[in-house]
Amino acid sequence: MTIGDTQGQGLYPGGGSPVPSQAPDRAQQAQSRVRPLLEPELIRLGLKWGDPVFLRAFKESAEMELWMQPEPDKLFVLVRNYRVAAMSGELGPKLAEGDGQTPEGFYEVKPRGLNPKSHYHLAFNIGYPNSYDLAHGRTGSFIMVHGSRVSIGCFAMTNDSIEQIYCLVEAALERGQAAVPIHCFPFRMTAERMALALESPWFGFWTQLHAGYIAFEAKRFPPVMAVRRKRYLIQP
Repeated sequence: MTIGDTQGQGLYPGGGSPVPSQAPDRAQQAQSRVRPLLEPELIRLGLKWGDPVFLRAFKESAEMELWMQPEPDKLFVLVRNYRVAAMSGELGPKLAEGDGQTPEGFYEVKPRGLNPKSHYHLAFNIGYPNSYDLAHGRTGSFIMVHGSRVSIGCFAMTNDSIEQIYCLVEAALERGQAAVPIHCFPFRMTAERMALALESPWFGFWTQLHAGYIAFEAKRFPPVMAVRRKRYLIQP
């Protein structure tokens, strides 16, 4: 939730109120800066501008990974691991509008969620609440990845970082990726870290997230997550 989104009124659904329409195209300007920087790195990794993107966020270590897929049916490749500049709340899922929690779960960024006119530089909506959240009566809105280093409930990045992430997400969507998955975890869900979480009231929920985490770790391909009987399950 971006600062000021607590009431959820009068706000542009892509993250903050829009700036006047005559403002320069911020996303286009960002692309002119970051594409020359990123393309040589993508080529070195066997990737190209517009390839499919997958994001993973880890709250405990304040990291956001950006992965890309070189060709259909090929394994995803780690492009960069960004530092999350600001988050709020504690480990555990977001439950209600205004609770200040950053969500945990499996989300998607769709084309309509992009906002190049956000007051927080550039922003995109992660798609909270998803069907799992709705099944559990969870509420909230305008949960973003955005710039400007200030946030309540969002993943706030530096402006340099959000420019890179936003432009790669936008390019993938423009090239035909239907939605960019973003998997939000409380921590890196290794067996050792899960063992330390046994006493948490969220352990049962986290075991559902763990299944998606280890599926990607094993195959380097984002699992398709479904919701059945109010639980996350990997779709065959």
